Amino acid sequence: MKEKKTNINENKINVKTDAQIKKNAPNKAEMNTDRIKALRREWEAEESIAHIHGWDFSHLNGRYKEEQDLPWDYRTIIDEYRTDDMKLLDYDTGGGEFLLSLKHPFENTAATEGYPPNVTLCRQTLLPLGIDFRECDDASSVPFEDGAFDLVINRHGSFNPGELYRLLKPDGMFITQQVGEDNDRDLVKMVLPDVPVPFPGLNLATHKKHFEAEGFKIIRAEECYRPIRFFDVGAFVWFARIIVWEFPGFSVDKCFDALLKMQEIIDEKGFVEGTIHRYLIVAQK
Repeated sequence: MKEKKTNINENKINVKTDAQIKKNAPNKAEMNTDRIKALRREWEAEESIAHIHGWDFSHLNGRYKEEQDLPWDYRTIIDEYRTDDMKLLDYDTGGGEFLLSLKHPFENTAATEGYPPNVTLCRQTLLPLGIDFRECDDASSVPFEDGAFDLVINRHGSFNPGELYRLLKPDGMFITQQVGEDNDRDLVKMVLPDVPVPFPGLNLATHKKHFEAEGFKIIRAEECYRPIRFFDVGAFVWFARIIVWEFPGFSVDKCFDALLKMQEIIDEKGFVEGTIHRYLIVAQK
């Protein structure tokens, strides 16, 4: 599975408190014909501008929140193992935003990406810095030599344990944070109740077995479910149009009645809530 990152640790946001939003929310009684027409226009406008540069969710700043209460911190875990002299690969780097934030020495840094718009972005931003960037959309065939890396990192991207074993030096480390198969399923069911789970098998137990079968030693393995909240339906519309693998066929027109029900929840509570599914694996060759 290749998810284009529901990345989302790097977009730390400052949001109003839930109480403040509820206080300012419209009353359910105000759901009349004029308001319904206005909401449709608002949501269709969000739908029309739903696009993303790299993996930048700043359009939703203050309008949603997620990943602010994970029981681990991906960056902190990487820094526990990373030293500047290590050869580091970020597989499925997205736009390279998180990789650059690590400030690893460029001459010891490599990255891959397969999503064409992000490939173009990485060539523009990473290559001029001296980072060894290579296009790759096949996790089972990564264009680097055997034993090239001390550390491979991967957040919300695809991977192949056997290929990772080949790429790592002896005692090398692989660190990944993944989006699980149950991610956002309650939100999906609100608007697209008949859509099946897109990537069954994306869970800690399954992948832990795969790594152990390839000869890895599991250093750390954790899994969690945490809330995701949207404070206006327009933000959800934009999100659903971006995360097309979770919300296939979503549109304002198709899901309008469900969106109105979502609006009623926000009017009442100040937010609509779903559930994210994340898991973490730290494995050593």
